[in-house]
Order: sequence, then structure tokens, then C-alpha cells
Amino acid sequence: MSGMKNKQGRTPSAPWGWSTAIDLYECDPQTLRSAELIRKFVVQLVELLGMKAFGETQIVHFGEDERVAGYSMTQLIETSLISGHFANATNAIYLDVFSCKAYDAEAAAVFAQEFFGAKERRWQTLTRE
Repeated sequence: MSGMKNKQGRTPSAPWGWSTAIDLYECDPQTLRSAELIRKFVVQLVELLGMKAFGETQIVHFGEDERVAGYSMTQLIETSLISGHFANATNAIYLDVFSCKAYDAEAAAVFAQEFFGAKERRWQTLTRE
């Protein structure tokens, strides 16, 4: 596959970016229901990954259906976006980190698990071309 190029003219060894999905289960209920702690988490995650925040973290609580009710968060970073949803009914968190700057996805997953007191975590990273 060496030397092959995609439609945009990039080789597979030169991705556009990386997208990591981090799923956390059985999180601390008080932590995932606190906008202040979610904001603190985002600040620390951005710093951990060596990113630079662009603007303020947006945190909104919504959901008429209790199954999906909870906070949702977005944080623009200069190299793309961090987002997440915090599900009250299941005490689960679904985070996404997308960046065209390389970052340590496992460190992000471990940090998120520790910050939110999750008993279980799953994560996967996709290379975007």
C-alpha cells in the first residue's frame, strides 16, 4: 500500500487527523451531573493533550426523554473539537476527541475514567484521511 494516495492526495501515512471515542460506564453520579466539574475536566483534558482551547466550553443540559437527559458539552480546540454527552439515567459518558494534531488517546481515556470515577471504559481511535 506504500505510495498509494486517497482522493485528497494524502498517503495513508499522513492522516488528516485522529478521532477517539471514549465510553465510560458506572460513573460517579454527582460528577457527571455537575457543569462546573465537566468544565474543570475539559480544561485539564485540553492541557493534558497539549491542545489549545478556542473559546469557552459550551455545556447545555437537555433531554425530554429521561433515557437521554443530561449535559452535553462541546469545546472547540485550535486543531478541531472535543465533545461529550453525560447520560443521567445510566451514569454513562460518551466523549469524542477529534484533532489534526496527534495526541495520546489512551492517556485521554485513562484520565477521563479517573476523573469521573468510571468503573469501566472502552475507547477506540480512527484515523481520518
